[in-house]
Amino acid sequence: MQQYTELFQNIERLKSILISRSSPPEHDTPFDHTGYKELRAVAMSTEYIKAELPHFVKNCRNLDEFWAFIQPKFKTYKERREFIRDAFAPLLLTLEQDKEAPCDTVVSYFLTAVDSAHVREAWHKALERRVNDPQGAITAARTLLECVCKHILDQKGEPYADEDLPVLYSKATHCINLAPDQHAERCMKQILGGCHSVVQGVGSVRNHLSDAHGRGKYDSVPDVRHAELMVNLSGAVATFLIATLEVTIT
Repeated sequence: MQQYTELFQNIERLKSILISRSSPPEHDTPFDHTGYKELRAVAMSTEYIKAELPHFVKNCRNLDEFWAFIQPKFKTYKERREFIRDAFAPLLLTLEQDKEAPCDTVVSYFLTAVDSAHVREAWHKALERRVNDPQGAITAARTLLECVCKHILDQKGEPYADEDLPVLYSKATHCINLAPDQHAERCMKQILGGCHSVVQGVGSVRNHLSDAHGRGKYDSVPDVRHAELMVNLSGAVATFLIATLEVTIT
């Protein structure tokens, strides 16, 4: 929660600095050039934030470059301020929602650091679509698990073919000692067996409720709560797999 609050405040301050630069200059109050550079650097170094940053923040390395961009774009200060507020709105909304879903930060921390563009892309799609496109979010959640399993198998040098998700998951977990039959403790068997059931469930839901297949007139349509559940479950399992892989490699 504290980390999200800090991120939210940083982005709000970044927005305020740009609004100030797009407003009439105040007497003896210089623009915060240093603050912009520092906050932009932090935002650009965080993949989860960088993905939703306004394009002009990504492109403008300092306030002079930003002014060169915004000044000819609109005739009035008011138009410039409104443009900036609208551009930051999606990212700030995401951070506000994340305050209520702290697991997103933990999952994003692990998955955006994975040396696999497919894993990072699938997780970002799952996050972006779970509210406005539940079917697409479920598809991305399933894709995330498949990409993580293949990443593990690649890292371990294990071959695989065009196989169903449960088969890939079983192969991947055996590589990193997470298969239920590799443990003697009953509680571990139950937990790891439950993870396997989650993966099977996500694959099944994807086949029935996602946008991966055409739908008939009377087919069920997933709600936001279904998408959130699938994304959260997939993210938790994916994080557990990646964290365990790192342990086995080191």
